[in-house]
Amino acid sequence: VQLQASGGGLVQAGGSLRLSCAASGRTVSNYHMGWFRQAPGKEREFVAVFSSRAGGTRYADSVKGRFTATGSNLKNTVWLQMNSLRPEDTAVYYCAAGNRPWGHSSISQASGYNYWGQGTQVTVSS
Repeated sequence: VQLQASGGGLVQAGGSLRLSCAASGRTVSNYHMGWFRQAPGKEREFVAVFSSRAGGTRYADSVKGRFTATGSNLKNTVWLQMNSLRPEDTAVYYCAAGNRPWGHSSISQASGYNYWGQGTQVTVSS
């Protein structure tokens, strides 16, 4: 499994960005596709997960109502639409693929994912 994240950049507070994660093979249809972020000096944290196989999405409380995770089996790509961005959203964003049970707590933990992309930087200025 190979994952390639893109779409990061510099945006002002209140702005929007759309991240993409292109996957190899049939990854999007076979795995839960998570988004995580890591700010300098902080641990990697869960942002959202899109799962075609489970038919659902989940979000961290900090991004609910602002971020939307979607995906396409046909394009083997997932996206993270980020609106109303805040300076505290500044981080390197990673996409990941995992196959833990959908109801397991590890769905929202980095340990629940087997494959990781290289990350894309998102910087939100105040």
